[in-house]
Amino acid sequence: MSTILTTAVLLAMSNIFMTFAWYAHLKDLDKRPWILAVLISWGIAFFEYLIQVPANRIGFTKMDLGQLKILQEAITLTVFVPFAVFYMKQPLKLDFLWAALCICGAVYFIFRSNPAV
Repeated sequence: MSTILTTAVLLAMSNIFMTFAWYAHLKDLDKRPWILAVLISWGIAFFEYLIQVPANRIGFTKMDLGQLKILQEAITLTVFVPFAVFYMKQPLKLDFLWAALCICGAVYFIFRSNPAV
């Protein structure tokens, strides 16, 4: 598997954990004390870091820091939209499409001068 694909898969997996750590408590723990939400979120985020740190180290062997960050942002939006719609039951908005187009532009510009292939 290529370095970029490996990095992207690992970043997607880590982002799923992080999205739950950051936002799931708004739905699942909304009636509980905030400190409980913090402790549970930290527990989930631990697993995110176990995947994210190796992903960034692998990606940094072929990509520069800007490319790695923009790749992460593109993955974040790809994970967040289904999470928001299906798990949090938020309405699908056209703004998600506009945000995705902006991210696609960022991906294009960050990779165009130094493709990480």
